Amino acid sequence: MVSAMVGRGAVLGAAVLSLLTVPARAVTPEADARAAAALPAPDVGGLDAALHSVVNQGAPGALARVDDGDDSYLVTRGFADRSTRQGISAADRFRIGSVTKSFSAVVLLQLADEHKLDLDAPVNRYLPKLLPDDGITVRHVLSHRSGLYDYSDDMFAQSVSGFEAVRNKVFGYRDLVALSLRKPRTNAPGAAYSYSNTNYVVAGLLIEKLTGSSVRSAYEKRLISPLGLRDTFYVHPDTKIPGRHAHGYLTPDAAGAKLVDATDQTVSWAQSAGALISSARDLNTFYSALLRGKLLSSARLAEMERFTRVDATTSYGLGLRRRDLSCGVSVYGHTGAVQGFYTYAFASKDGKRALTAAANTSNNAKVLGALAGTLESAFCGKSTGKGTGKAPRVPAAGERDLKQ
Repeated sequence: MVSAMVGRGAVLGAAVLSLLTVPARAVTPEADARAAAALPAPDVGGLDAALHSVVNQGAPGALARVDDGDDSYLVTRGFADRSTRQGISAADRFRIGSVTKSFSAVVLLQLADEHKLDLDAPVNRYLPKLLPDDGITVRHVLSHRSGLYDYSDDMFAQSVSGFEAVRNKVFGYRDLVALSLRKPRTNAPGAAYSYSNTNYVVAGLLIEKLTGSSVRSAYEKRLISPLGLRDTFYVHPDTKIPGRHAHGYLTPDAAGAKLVDATDQTVSWAQSAGALISSARDLNTFYSALLRGKLLSSARLAEMERFTRVDATTSYGLGLRRRDLSCGVSVYGHTGAVQGFYTYAFASKDGKRALTAAANTSNNAKVLGALAGTLESAFCGKSTGKGTGKAPRVPAAGERDLKQ
C-alpha cells in the first residue's frame, strides 16, 4: 500500500519506489540562528520504512506527505478501514487533535495584530471572573504556562471507558474550564511549562468573545477560506468526518485487547484544543503559509516563535512546537493525538518544506515513537549513520498521550 508523487501530477506505485528519491529542489531554511546549509532531498525510502514500522507496531494504516517547492512526495502503508480493507490514502481526511492548537493560536495572534487583544493582559480582562487568578495572562495560556490543571487527565484515566463516556457528549467551554478548576493549579502563572488542554479551551472562549462569532466561523473566515483548505473542517458537535477519510482506532489499555473504532465522536471534550479535521495537504499548506509570514505580522510570528525548552529535542512557543532533529535542523509545527489518530505536522523555518504524517490509531507509545521517524527522513535526508532523533516521551497508560 505504498504510493508517491514526484512533481505535480506524476504518480508512481510501490514497484518503482526506488525511483522516488529523485532530488527535490534544495532549500536553505534557518532552522535556528546557526543553520545555513541547504536541506538534503527527502529520503522517501526512509519515510516508507518509518510508516512500515508504524504499522508493524499496531496502527492499521499510516500516511506521509512532504511538500518541497514544486515537488510532493506521498507514501502510505496499510488500511484506512479495517472492516473493508480499504487502503489508506495520502489524501484521506483525519482528526488532527492538538494540531488544532496552532490554528487557535494564529487566530488570537491575528486579533493581537488587529489591536483587539493584548497578549500580556489578564484573561479575566476579556472574560471577567472566568479564572481564579488575574495573574494568568493570554500569553500564559497560549504557552501552557498558566498552571491550569488539564481536566482530560481525569477524563481519560481509562482509555476506552473514558472515551465511551464522552464520545457523543456535548460540553460547553465553561463546563470544561469548571472541570479544570476543581483541581489545584500545577504552578503559579508563568512559573513553569505544563501542557494542558484547558489552556486552549480558554483560547476558544477568547476567540468567540473577541470576534463575536463561533470558533468555526473564525477558522473558516481567517484560515480555511483564505488558504483554500478544502479538506479542513470544524464540525463540532457533529460526529462524522466529511468525505473520504481514514477510520481511527483507539488502542485499549489492556494488552492484546481489540482496537475500538473511534472515528465517530463529537470531540466536544477538546473543541478549540483539538477538534479540527484536515488532511496532509492542508496541514502542509497551513504551516508553510504561517512560517512564510502570510498569516501574521513579522512581530507576531516572532512572538509565536519565542520558545521554552520542554525536553532534549522539543521546545514550545505560542501554539507552536520546535523539534530539533539529529542532523542539526529544527522544524516547526505541532503534534496531535485524539482518540484514533496521531499526527505530526512540521515545516522548515522558511516554510519551503513541510511534512505531515499520520497514523490511524492512538494510545500506543510504540506507534507514536515510530511516527516521529518521518521527521528525520523528511528533513535530514538519508541516514548518515549518526543516529536518529529521539522519540517523544509518551505516557505509559491511558489516553494521556492526548497531551500532544
